[in-house]
Amino acid sequence: MNAPTQALSFLHAMRPLPELPEWQAFCQAAHTADQYTFDLRCLKAAGIQVDLSGQRHSAQLSHAGQALLHAREFDNARAGLLDGGLVNTTEQRAAWHSALRTPAPIVGVAKERERMNEFVRVADSERRWRNIVHIGIGGSDWGVRLSLAAFGYRRSWRQVRFLANIDGHALEHALSGLDPHDTLIVIASKSFTTTETLQNGQRALEWLQAAGVPHPYEQIVAVTARPDTAAAWGIPQRHIFRFWDWVGGRFSLWSAVSLTTALAVSADVVAGMLAGAAAMDQHFQEAPIALNVPVQMALAGIVNRSVLGYGSLNISPYDFRLGNLVPYIQQLDMESLGKSITLDGEPVGVPTGPAVWGLAGTDAQHTFYQWLHQGSDGAPVDFIICQQADHDNKEHHRLLMANCLAQREALMRGKTYEQALEECRQSGAGEEAEQLARHRVHSGGRPNTLIVLPRLTPFALGALLALYEHKIFVQGLIWGINPFDQWGVEYGKVLAGGIMDELAGAKPIQDSHDASTTHWIRTFKN
Repeated sequence: MNAPTQALSFLHAMRPLPELPEWQAFCQAAHTADQYTFDLRCLKAAGIQVDLSGQRHSAQLSHAGQALLHAREFDNARAGLLDGGLVNTTEQRAAWHSALRTPAPIVGVAKERERMNEFVRVADSERRWRNIVHIGIGGSDWGVRLSLAAFGYRRSWRQVRFLANIDGHALEHALSGLDPHDTLIVIASKSFTTTETLQNGQRALEWLQAAGVPHPYEQIVAVTARPDTAAAWGIPQRHIFRFWDWVGGRFSLWSAVSLTTALAVSADVVAGMLAGAAAMDQHFQEAPIALNVPVQMALAGIVNRSVLGYGSLNISPYDFRLGNLVPYIQQLDMESLGKSITLDGEPVGVPTGPAVWGLAGTDAQHTFYQWLHQGSDGAPVDFIICQQADHDNKEHHRLLMANCLAQREALMRGKTYEQALEECRQSGAGEEAEQLARHRVHSGGRPNTLIVLPRLTPFALGALLALYEHKIFVQGLIWGINPFDQWGVEYGKVLAGGIMDELAGAKPIQDSHDASTTHWIRTFKN
């Protein structure tokens, strides 16, 4: 089964962003817009409320944003993405991950979904695989970690270990203490050539063999876009679950990569996440620009990065269960938008993709919030919280929500010198009040967005992840870059292969290395 391959010709005809009069008008409107709106600016999509009151806004900026999107042929680009058009032009394929979660999927997707669900039903009915070792890296790893942390934190009868890093300590940690005879190995790799994943998979196979497991390949499952390669590795066809070239690795959570999630916390969780993502797809497709949440978040991100010059984006989920959302969004955003060359091979001409980082609140407040409030640079913040908790400690949840709202309000409103001075005098600071007050000033006006989930359900999490996917797509379109390739990562992989041979003595150390690299190859080799 192949996705449509009709190229979107206008993608290669984009003028550099600084040359567009629409861009100049957008920048001017952003500079003159309110730093944050005193009136509530809250949008809704797929059950999620997104409060953009903490972002720059004005009627002029709204009109300029719509004009900019029109100049970039947003309607055609959005249709191409959701219809399976060739939007990944540098790799000549679609980016059709939305096809994996549509309520009425195309035949091949429906078949693989049913095969996965049947595998889970049989395993559950036979009470098999008390332990699962999930082997994957990047997009084949973070989404599953996120899902299990969100919905398996109370544990199930199956224990899941993750093995991503090539570090041998990670390997020992993943396998230590497990019963090989009751362990399923899930190898998730789009290409089934990823060095770390295959090396770790080979060690896991040897671990099964060393324990005397009679049919070790019967305890290994592969999820890949290269089923023939997985079969050649030795995995039985019935244990190979397929996804397709038009599914990027960082979007593969929606495929059978979620087999581990289904085994650990149920296929219903996976189904709920798919439904939530599909609902966000529908919103993205149908909502007018002024009410389209992914589009409005993207425009705010463009203002913050390319107009105001903020170099990073902080993700602060005020929910313990969403701690793994930070690295998930980090990979999704930075691997997609970490580009500085347009589709035509020219410099973009404006700052692109921010560094994405963060930590779950309230731990974050005691780690880096001082920098957010009073540092010389600061960063926009995406606050994420659930209105309703899934525990009975009401006072805890009220305190959590209070901290989230208070930190956000402090970033928006700030504190003037006069306010700080009055506080110091009322606290009895005396003659030191004027000097001490200077240390208590908050500049305020720091951009932020509040994202409120009704509860942390699979539907809500699926919708949240799709929201960020579409936001990133729109930002890539405006910048004129391809958010679906990752050539920078590939270059490092090629270099690593050559250095590996040199460290192993399979070939001499090449003269092409710089002096430092040559020194350390010789040192490590010896």
